[in-house]
Amino acid sequence: METNDLNRTAPEGQFSDTAENTTVTTAPAAQECACQSQTTAGEPLSEDADKALTPEKLADKSKNEIVAIFADLLETKPARELRKEVEAIKIAFYKAHKAESAAHRDAYLAEGGEPDAYKPVIDDSENRLKELIAVYRDRRDTYLKELDSALDKNLKDKQQIIEELKELIAGSEIMGSTFNAFRELQRRWRESGPVPASHSKDIWETYHLHVEKFYDYIKINKELRDLDLKKNYETKLALCEEAESLLVNESSVIEAFHRLQKLHEQWRECGPVGAEYKDVLWERFKEASTKINKAHQEHFDAIKEEQQRNLNLKNELCTKAEELAAMPRDTRSDWDKASEELIEIQKVWKTIGFAPKRDNTRIYERFRAACDSFFDKKREFFLTMKDEMENNMQAKIALCIAAEAIAQSSDWKKSTDELIALQAEWKKIGAVSRKQSDAIWKRFRAACDTFFNRKSEHYAGLEGQYTDNLNAKKALIEEIRAYSPADSDSPLDKLKEFQRRWTEIGFVPVKEKDALYTEYRNLIDARFAEIRGGEKERRMEKFKARLKDGDDRHVRSERDKLHARLRQIEGDITLLENNIGFFAKSKNAEAMVEDVRRKIAKSKEEMQIIIEKIKIIDTENKKQQEENDKK
Repeated sequence: METNDLNRTAPEGQFSDTAENTTVTTAPAAQECACQSQTTAGEPLSEDADKALTPEKLADKSKNEIVAIFADLLETKPARELRKEVEAIKIAFYKAHKAESAAHRDAYLAEGGEPDAYKPVIDDSENRLKELIAVYRDRRDTYLKELDSALDKNLKDKQQIIEELKELIAGSEIMGSTFNAFRELQRRWRESGPVPASHSKDIWETYHLHVEKFYDYIKINKELRDLDLKKNYETKLALCEEAESLLVNESSVIEAFHRLQKLHEQWRECGPVGAEYKDVLWERFKEASTKINKAHQEHFDAIKEEQQRNLNLKNELCTKAEELAAMPRDTRSDWDKASEELIEIQKVWKTIGFAPKRDNTRIYERFRAACDSFFDKKREFFLTMKDEMENNMQAKIALCIAAEAIAQSSDWKKSTDELIALQAEWKKIGAVSRKQSDAIWKRFRAACDTFFNRKSEHYAGLEGQYTDNLNAKKALIEEIRAYSPADSDSPLDKLKEFQRRWTEIGFVPVKEKDALYTEYRNLIDARFAEIRGGEKERRMEKFKARLKDGDDRHVRSERDKLHARLRQIEGDITLLENNIGFFAKSKNAEAMVEDVRRKIAKSKEEMQIIIEKIKIIDTENKKQQEENDKK
């Protein structure tokens, strides 16, 4: 479409003094058009495209915010400039609307609602959006009608100017007045405005043809002609200088490029200069234009490279999002962890700029599809968990009832063990709905706290008694340390009396318990070992005597029993050693481990006695065999 200044004052050339010798030389129109086409066809992108609204820029806005942006645009910008923004607003709004509706429906179903009974929420923002779209369309249609009418009027005005120019060329020569009339037609042409695009080229070429004819056939006053050529020279010289200054002074390559287009329009509308200046000025203007075009193209080549890098990064994020969406998950924690990963990927996506225009929508839709697939699968997973969570809820209610029954108990040891078992069972039960989770946990926690607070208050009153028990047990330990089994006729009974007295004394402070018990146990074990030492010798003598009194069958039977008992003890020792590793993970582990180790030591002592007995039997059998061989 033509611009308002799309006209030409005069072709370049030089006139002689006489009408018969008047000649004019013009710059080929194709040459100027070629230069200007370079400045337009080479433009890959526009700066306004980066500033325009897109669905991606509106992705983090709410529906009401999007509607507010639309209303503001209608107030601040004409409808003819809003087509892309309106499309972006509609896409962003209905994506947000779809996501909000899906979330509302999922929440309704998660609370136990029936799918067939679900009714979408009435959305005032959507009605407001439709009203604004209707306003936009009315304004756009009005603008288009007015524009068509204005273009048709401009076309008629220009056709009238051409007709008057024809009449001026066909009239008689009136030197000054003829030229003034020609100038007036030029002014009217410039001010007449654009015409319909289908007529633009033809009307301009027709006008240009008759302007050339005017200079070819109308004899103009030489002084006026020379003044016109000089004025045109000064205008084109100024255009050259301004084009060259754009290379230095303009901070934005885009702004320099757009300004150059205006300079080219002014160049085309300017009249001819003297033949001696025509080529020089044009080459100078063209050289400046070429440099600006090159810088402009390099600028957008750099943008293309950056957009290609952005596309590569977005492809990688799409792949990661698709992998997350495709991976199967069976637990709530796995889905929550994957959700956090996907949200981080979405944050990174927002920091990356645009991809190339031909790929931008496609890559965004691919990423959006991967995210939608992930969250759809997550939604389906949590819907299937509904029955499971209801069962979990019933199990937790049962544990609450059990804990509340124990909360007022004064059987501290038994009730403590029972509550700890209930807590362990609680941990094994899966999740319940978030709506009920806090309430059921607080109920269970309150029952446990009630019991353990009562227990703490009870044992706080026993602290003084524990100190007295500690002193009594220390005195008993010193008594055991001073005792010697050799000084007593019944040492075994004496040791049992020590054990009975220890048990009757009662609890001591927890921090002293393990060390005190270890010292007591070591002393008691040492005294029992002293008693067992003499007892062991007597038993072995009795065993030898019993073997001599028995026959061969009796001896073999005794040996078999000893072997069976030996295997049994070996199995017991293996089991006890395995239990040490298990007890190490529980509270009060040190005391339990020490008790197991004593049992292992006792079993190994019994094994040693059995092995010695088997050796005695084997020795006696060997002697018996040798005696039989001698006979």
